[in-house]
Amino acid sequence: MFKLSEIKELIKLVDSTSVQELEVENEGSRLVIRKPGKAEVAYVPAPQAVPAHTPAAPAAAVSAPAPEAAAPAEPAKAPDRAGNLHQIVSPMVGTFYRAPSPDAPPFVNVGDRVTEKTVVCILEAMKLMNPLEAEVRGEIVEVLVENGQLVEYGQPLFLVKPE
Repeated sequence: MFKLSEIKELIKLVDSTSVQELEVENEGSRLVIRKPGKAEVAYVPAPQAVPAHTPAAPAAAVSAPAPEAAAPAEPAKAPDRAGNLHQIVSPMVGTFYRAPSPDAPPFVNVGDRVTEKTVVCILEAMKLMNPLEAEVRGEIVEVLVENGQLVEYGQPLFLVKPE
């Protein structure tokens, strides 16, 4: 399995080079990162997990281009609201969850103060729950996505007024 920190590092490496595609296998799992114009991340489970996810994988692949087409308009609006706000973006494709469980309160709400290590949400990818830290000190100004929404790599999730 790949750790979130490993995936983030690989994405940064691909983004900072002229490499257009990177494929890595580790312990029966495969990670593919492609960069046609905007980096995409696809996490493929070990072969034994494929039958359980076969119906979902094509649906995700088919629905991925539509959010990407809308993505350029979304980041353009965020700076217009306030140019000094920091965006917390999704490091992967996955499902956004504001709370650790359906009956628990959200990790953060508008007006909450966060530090670099404050967990702001969970991103579920291939049945793995990945906590996402703020990585900035400040105040949550806006939550840009709905609970349970599918998010894309690089999609803004929160706006933070940095300290």
